[in-house]
Amino acid sequence: MYNTENETAAKTAEKDGVLFSDDASDFVLLSEAVPDVILEIRYYATYNFVGRRISGYEEPLAFLTKKAAAALKAADDELSAKGYRLKIFDAYRPQTAVTDFLNWALDPADTKMKAFFYPDLEKEELFRQGYIARLSGHSRGSTVDLTLFDMQKGKEVDMGGGFDFFGALSHPDCKEITEEQYANRMLLRETMRRHGFQPVPEEWWHFTLENEPYKNTYFTFPVRSDLLLREKKEETEDNR
Repeated sequence: MYNTENETAAKTAEKDGVLFSDDASDFVLLSEAVPDVILEIRYYATYNFVGRRISGYEEPLAFLTKKAAAALKAADDELSAKGYRLKIFDAYRPQTAVTDFLNWALDPADTKMKAFFYPDLEKEELFRQGYIARLSGHSRGSTVDLTLFDMQKGKEVDMGGGFDFFGALSHPDCKEITEEQYANRMLLRETMRRHGFQPVPEEWWHFTLENEPYKNTYFTFPVRSDLLLREKKEETEDNR
């Protein structure tokens, strides 16, 4: 939980060789930085692979570092000219949420969302295959999970598989999807790459800013708007 008794302190601590920070000063609300994005923050809701709201998601919002948000705005501008909007499933992810995932994965009895998100895997395989880990690039603040929304059709673009499905169907180069679905994945992938984001081989929706500003720091503050509003207020007062 964020330590409200030290709201003015930007604290960075090292634990087991990893830097953790609760400093939100270089983050922005994605809906302000990229005003036409659509938000469907899955970890605030219950339709996700755990089946409940995840720790650290106190509001249905998306945060990114300022640098990553500016790059995403450029990608969004290009896609908007082609009739698309970006739909965001997740962006900055507090370390508390990652720990929540770890604890869930260690409970073999909790498999209520297996049929929807990992039907072909046993829960213990989620660790071995890298779907669950003690650290996530999302916690560094420059990674985003997203898809395309077709404005003319008024619906998400068909990517041939859903967000957070654990399996080969989610690999960007999966051969078990149609040509149109593959082309949709490549449209998203190549646009994001042109604007400095790098994909991963396991998830068509996952992109990290190549030159991310915090390569070795994992942030701990919750997804809560007043944190960024406070930082913005303090910045304004400092500039007077």
